[in-house]
Amino acid sequence: MSYPFFATIARMKYIGRWGLMRNTVQENIQEHSHMVAVLAHALAVIKRDRFGGTADPDHVAVVALYHDAPEIFTGDLPTPVKYANDAIRDAYKAVEQGAADSLLAMLPAELRPAFGPLLSESDPEVLSLVKAADKLSAYLKCVEELKAGNMEFKSAAKQTRAALESYGQPELDYFMEHFLPAFSLTLDELQGEG
Repeated sequence: MSYPFFATIARMKYIGRWGLMRNTVQENIQEHSHMVAVLAHALAVIKRDRFGGTADPDHVAVVALYHDAPEIFTGDLPTPVKYANDAIRDAYKAVEQGAADSLLAMLPAELRPAFGPLLSESDPEVLSLVKAADKLSAYLKCVEELKAGNMEFKSAAKQTRAALESYGQPELDYFMEHFLPAFSLTLDELQGEG
């Protein structure tokens, strides 16, 4: 028997993000999920090594890799629509859970216990790190677009930055203070030539 789970996951590259915005560079959920995994891993390491957190950075990174996998079936619903009101938000969460369940059913039964928690994580510490990384990735997209002169992202950058600053997560604040400024630099500046 052939199982379509991984072939379906590979289709994440076909699901675009920022559907309501004009982009200078298109982003898909596969690219986004990779960056969220990198950032979530970093936040978990910072939390563990500087602030005494207990989440496993490797597990956090893998959860982040799969955090948008249900969007293979649902698409990337724009944030203003997804959170327009409680009824839409709750209905969309139910649709996402159904999509996660459909993905899980594409695996052999003996593998489902390993992948189920990745598609439906319940640990609040892990979820808060992935959520912060997800929002941070969105902010970095805004920074990239603004660097390219795309003012379409000006308001999104301001709102996303304010949201990040309101999280009250020391590891996120640390990342924003020590690592975020470099994302505004040119390649020459990153290499110390600017």
